[in-house]
Amino acid sequence: MADDTFTDPTEHSLWRPLRLLQAAMDAEIARVYAQAQIDGLKPSFVMELIRLHARGPMTISELAESVQRTHSAMSQKVAAMRAAGWVRTTAGADARSKKVTLTAKARRVVARLAAEWRATEAAIAELETEIPYPISRVVGDIEQALRRKSLHDRIAENLAKDPAWE
Repeated sequence: MADDTFTDPTEHSLWRPLRLLQAAMDAEIARVYAQAQIDGLKPSFVMELIRLHARGPMTISELAESVQRTHSAMSQKVAAMRAAGWVRTTAGADARSKKVTLTAKARRVVARLAAEWRATEAAIAELETEIPYPISRVVGDIEQALRRKSLHDRIAENLAKDPAWE
């Protein structure tokens, strides 16, 4: 039974529009792949596939570091890319590491993926000229503000004022 005295704070979000915009843009990129008949490719795989092509096989840790992800997140992504046939893994230099390499399927399309990446970056640059405050500037400004005071500290200060947190 619902609590009639409780107000759902998730009904309003300053972050949700950004997340929805990112999802919509990823869906548009996925449409590009579908139209090009590149089946089973998620936009979220592309950076790693291009990076592996450019730098050669890497361990999961090396790949994670190169794209600024955690080892855990990259391990999950590599498993998904392997299941979709884009990469394969082999034993690394020690028993705990795995080398990630492109499959022939990935090598056949990686130049097209790089072309899409460049075209997407150009499209974003074009979009930024059409809006009064470009997203790249927003991100930079947010990063500067967070250097002055972390998000953690800002959240903690607000929680200290909220009796429900006690």
